[in-house]
Amino acid sequence: MEIFLVLIALLLMILGIIGSFLPVLPGPLTSWAGLLVLHFTEGVQLSQTFLISTLLIAIFIYVLDYIIPAIGTKRFGGSKAGMIGTTLGLIIGILSPIPFGIIIGPFVGALIGEMIHRNDIEKALKAAFGSFLGFIASTFLKFIVAIIFLGFFILKLSEHNAPWY
Repeated sequence: MEIFLVLIALLLMILGIIGSFLPVLPGPLTSWAGLLVLHFTEGVQLSQTFLISTLLIAIFIYVLDYIIPAIGTKRFGGSKAGMIGTTLGLIIGILSPIPFGIIIGPFVGALIGEMIHRNDIEKALKAAFGSFLGFIASTFLKFIVAIIFLGFFILKLSEHNAPWY
């Protein structure tokens, strides 16, 4: 049972890192779930303070994930159509075989969204750039937190002090 819980926790940690890039999966919250599962193993000690503080960080990053791209879009004169385009572009960029699709997709999606919203290429480019910057900043922040949670996972797992069976 012990190994099973550790494997589930590891899977959640990996999904958390992947979720840093995919808008449909809350990266840091998924990584935190991995820490929570690890907590239920016999040989790993995680305090309630640690679990609560890391949960609060994960929730804070989850909320920021919606605010940062909106700030980037608004600051550069973008619209909701640009933000929707960014998300759709990301999904298409991930699924397409285009090199660097995960980077190109959100920008092109934001540009198309802004062009649909207003037919001014200069303003659309500026807004798309803002939307893209917000997306990149948000993704980077989620990725860093997920990696830090993975570091906690590895550190706590290395302190495992119970039988594995």
